[in-house]
Amino acid sequence: MHSKVSRRLTEMVAPEVCEHIYAPRLGRDFATVFNDMTDLNQAHVLMLARQGVISPETSRMLAAGLLRMEKEGPSVVEVDPQREDAYFNYEAHLIGLIGQEAGGRMHIARSRNDLGATLDRMRARDLILTTAGALADIIEHALERALEFRDVVMPGYTHLQPAQPTTFGFYMAAIGAAFERDAGRLMDNWSRTNLNALGAGALAGTTFAIDRQMTMRLLGFDGLVENTLDAVASRDFGLELLGNFNQVAIGWSRIAQDFYVMVSHEFQTIEFPDRVTGTSSIMPQKKNPVVLEHLKGKAGHLLGLYVNSAVALKGTNFTNTIDGNREGMRAVWEAGSEMGHCLPLFDLVVSTARPNAALMAMRVKQDFASATDLADLMVREASLSFREAHHVVGGVVRAAMDRKLDASEITTEMVDQAAVDVTGHPLGLPAERVRESLDPAASVAARTVPGGPAPKAAEASVAAARGRLDGLRATIAGHRTRLAEARATLKRDIAALAS
Repeated sequence: MHSKVSRRLTEMVAPEVCEHIYAPRLGRDFATVFNDMTDLNQAHVLMLARQGVISPETSRMLAAGLLRMEKEGPSVVEVDPQREDAYFNYEAHLIGLIGQEAGGRMHIARSRNDLGATLDRMRARDLILTTAGALADIIEHALERALEFRDVVMPGYTHLQPAQPTTFGFYMAAIGAAFERDAGRLMDNWSRTNLNALGAGALAGTTFAIDRQMTMRLLGFDGLVENTLDAVASRDFGLELLGNFNQVAIGWSRIAQDFYVMVSHEFQTIEFPDRVTGTSSIMPQKKNPVVLEHLKGKAGHLLGLYVNSAVALKGTNFTNTIDGNREGMRAVWEAGSEMGHCLPLFDLVVSTARPNAALMAMRVKQDFASATDLADLMVREASLSFREAHHVVGGVVRAAMDRKLDASEITTEMVDQAAVDVTGHPLGLPAERVRESLDPAASVAARTVPGGPAPKAAEASVAAARGRLDGLRATIAGHRTRLAEARATLKRDIAALAS
């Protein structure tokens, strides 16, 4: 028995190879790539016909066969792992429909190498647009909540210790800013992904008079991967996409970790609706943050997929290889699927976290988060250097803690005593100014620097961010429109050729 795809091979593929390599790959990929492969085949046939590489009758038969396959869909194709991969199975079905003479000519001036590279780029560009759209939704909801909670004062933290007063809305605005950059990085990948690899052949192009620009236009690509070896050897766009996915996942994991602390019984500064939580099989009082734990765990999974892809690529020769181009890209598709599951969950987290405003206000008063404002007052009105003021306020806080007082109970006498200990003289600051400097709400309202937490500054930041978000969505829509227009042209032309 000979191979079903090559007369060079005098044996059938071993059952073990079919079972463990080709059958699993066909099960994962055939239906997934069927539509893109159909578009790609139609574009290639149109180009061969336009260039006169195949006859008008062969062109018509191929076009009609491809349209029939498109209409019937992947489910009618009987995939056979003895034919190795998706393309050979696709081609075999087409030949069964229109015969060897016409069907066997579709692969003129082409290799599975440039075909596979082009399919990978088509799949990757769709992941870019889908993921960027999901990020846009998250950014929008973060900005909505930034305005909703711009007056909810809370402690800001560094090293998980109370730092300075801020607001829950300001925190939400920071989420929007971080994910805006992630979306920007993702869209930057478009220009390096949306390039046509068709025409590269196995690695050295072809001697047939093909038109790479034509297939580029029909498939909605913006340019060519010019060097034909680079076209089939490189999957850097996939690794870059994985890197961008990981950047997003690291961001959602850090925010999930913050919320994981804030939702704990010891903090209780935010809460999620019951529908976003789980419970215990034995402890009836439990309300577990299962979505947060899931998101943190999946961030590790995505990092593992990046390492998998990078390791698969790093030891390969710079040409087409199974380990580099198939195993290296498999992690991209799995990561894309995980992004599709995780981003809606993170959007749910952003959209449903509710601050405990009263407890936040109490905490920010109790834990001396306004101490820096008192030091700033000493610099401005008592002519101390900031380092001197830092020492004085440190003494004031220490004295208040020793007396079990919170920040709102600090007096000007306590300030003067600490100042005498540090500088040798009292400061004589008015009691009203000391109280005002230690008021968390006043601290927030005074931080009007662009990008600061003051409600007016927050409103300006959100307005600017919404303008940029509109730009992001317009860019995504523009790419989708151009792809749709190219595909409409492709479908019109292939239908005309078939008729």
